[in-house]
Amino acid sequence: MTEKSHSSPSRRHSGPRPGLANARFRFYEELNDFLPESRRKTSFTHTFNRRASIKDMIESLGVPHTEVELILVNGKSVDFSYIVRDGDVISVYPVFESLDIRPLLRLRPEPLRDNRFVVDTHLGRLARYLRLLGFDSLYSNDFRDAEIARISSDQHRILLTRDRLLLHRSIITHGYFVREAEPLYQAGEVLHRFDMYRDIRPWTRCTLCNGELEEVSKAAIEHRLEPRTQLYYTDFRICRDCSQLYWKGSHFRKMSKLIRQLRQGHYHRKS
Repeated sequence: MTEKSHSSPSRRHSGPRPGLANARFRFYEELNDFLPESRRKTSFTHTFNRRASIKDMIESLGVPHTEVELILVNGKSVDFSYIVRDGDVISVYPVFESLDIRPLLRLRPEPLRDNRFVVDTHLGRLARYLRLLGFDSLYSNDFRDAEIARISSDQHRILLTRDRLLLHRSIITHGYFVREAEPLYQAGEVLHRFDMYRDIRPWTRCTLCNGELEEVSKAAIEHRLEPRTQLYYTDFRICRDCSQLYWKGSHFRKMSKLIRQLRQGHYHRKS
């Protein structure tokens, strides 16, 4: 009896599967932080089987859209709505610190480097350091993700977070994933990332509530002072929002040294 040979399904479909497409991706600089080791600082092929915008595809690879400043497809700049096609060669860049790319299409109507922030619930000490340096930084330890996203969108504030999934929300156009774990180094990272050294204005914001500080006469607040404070200090500032008082007390020298170190980049780790 002669045996009949049967082809297995796997052999019958060993060629390219119908409906699949490929795009070639290359991510630059700190965007590689979000990729697995094998895909960092190199070109790689991404296979897909459904119609998708380039924004969705970039985020499916692990990179929040808020970290991206420029996308080139086959050498031409595109925005987030571009639909990826089979054979596309895609280059994805973060915010540029020194190059002027205004002639190219930008992904946002306003520049990312805006010194107004909303800070998520896990970065309270970072918020206090930013306020100490004079930067408008909204923070509450009971902010919900949806509320933070809405504030960032409505008030055009950069969202600072260590939750990359939060940055995937489409409503957020300005956001940054903080890499450092230690608050002082987080502050140094943010200063460097957004090139804010020249904008430091210490002692101009309340570290408790983010309100603006203004000078106040000693006579106007003398009833609130301890006897030794009344005796030794003459210059005072008060928060316009919460009425917290500030003066150059025993902590002033230590905090001034800290501000000087941050301004000089001591807490920025060179990558």
